[in-house]
Amino acid sequence: MNRLTSAVTALALLAVPELASASTWEIDGGHSAAQFSVRHLMVSNVRGEFGKVTGTVNLDDKDVTKSTVEATIDASTINTREEKRDQHLKSADFFDVAKFPSITFKSKKVAKAGGDNLKVTGDLTIHGVTKEIVLNVEGLAKPTKDPWGNTKSGATATTKINRKDFGLTWNKALETGGVVVGEDVNITIDIELLKK
Repeated sequence: MNRLTSAVTALALLAVPELASASTWEIDGGHSAAQFSVRHLMVSNVRGEFGKVTGTVNLDDKDVTKSTVEATIDASTINTREEKRDQHLKSADFFDVAKFPSITFKSKKVAKAGGDNLKVTGDLTIHGVTKEIVLNVEGLAKPTKDPWGNTKSGATATTKINRKDFGLTWNKALETGGVVVGEDVNITIDIELLKK
């Protein structure tokens, strides 16, 4: 019995460092946003953002490739600084926020991409359509304490998608050629993380 107890204790002690190597971080919605830009009238870019981003990062401190990310964006918070355009984007022509109120991302794979950078592959769901994308992530910022004693970190991720892949197909042709809204959408996600 003593040998069995000793063996169990030894295994438990070996497991403790592994447990200690994982940390959970919550996306701080008040200091995070998802921005985008898309070609307008073939002559300029329109920029906008979604103001409410929430989610969790489970960080494996020993092997970052074993980490996971889940994030949710409130589609109704879209803001392009033009009320009529925002209402159109919320309508059934585009995001149809009454039917599809959330945009979600769930990671499937994290890979190192040189230096502190990462490539995070996962499922992005927009307008009820799920497609695999890759986020290019600048390395996580070194954790720091805010004035209230909270441990914070952060990161920036970028990607490009074709909006038609997600069923966002509305457009109008221009007399001079081309269309009102481009298909390619450049996305930048800035997140601040709070350690739980």
